[in-house]
Amino acid sequence: MVSHRVESVVERAIWSEVLAAGRPSWFGRSMTTSLHPGGPLAMLDDVHLTLGSAAGPVNILRGISLEIGAGETVSIVGPSGSGKSTLMMVLGGLERPSSGRVWIDGVDLGGLDEDALARFRRVRIGIVFQSFHLLPTMTALENVAIPLELGGRADAFAAASQALATVGLGHRLTHYPGQLSGGEQQRVAIARAFIAGPKLLLADEPTGNLDGNTGQLVIDCLFEQHARHGTTLLLVTHDPAIAERCERQVRLMDGRIVEDRRVPRGRLAAVGNAF
Repeated sequence: MVSHRVESVVERAIWSEVLAAGRPSWFGRSMTTSLHPGGPLAMLDDVHLTLGSAAGPVNILRGISLEIGAGETVSIVGPSGSGKSTLMMVLGGLERPSSGRVWIDGVDLGGLDEDALARFRRVRIGIVFQSFHLLPTMTALENVAIPLELGGRADAFAAASQALATVGLGHRLTHYPGQLSGGEQQRVAIARAFIAGPKLLLADEPTGNLDGNTGQLVIDCLFEQHARHGTTLLLVTHDPAIAERCERQVRLMDGRIVEDRRVPRGRLAAVGNAF
């Protein structure tokens, strides 16, 4: 049930971003509740999410409080059904919590309507999904350029071409998603996620549909782009080796944070070199 709900929310969000073009409604006005300057880039305060089902209410997130600093790499780990992907969707404004507050880059997401959320994501948040979610009728170049086109950038295609070159796909600009391998599609998705220079990059099981060798190339690409752009990276994964590449690991169980630890610097370097 949850996986189908995630897919539905994601598809709706993609098209909302396509349709919600124009100047963001939150430009030029202050938010009623903002984080103080120099505070965490992302913060969740006592976030709960409860959904209805035929068997009754399902509590997915149960009082999540979390702060993520600018430039950090954070992995979200835990068993299936622990709330990892839902937490990512709440941080990305793809799912509204039942209660609690979410701030990203000083903005209270609860104060934005759906169109404003779509515009906010386009500028401040990049998202990479397990299933790529490229638009099938657009070439790789068009898929990467669309966030900049919607923002009115005259150089959208030139920037997209350069972004694809940085992920090793400068020779695949005119190919459609159906003509690309899974690893190539995910690299297109990574280029698209970083193209607008987001403050926060969310990646939900980015290697989940890939074989081991291809997944390793994709993860290397993701961390290379993180280093290039200095973007805060939050990575949902089942893979302990991938989780160990992040500076912090946050473990969920039954919708609650049960562990939040920093990876020792020496261990972090050793794991990174192993890849």
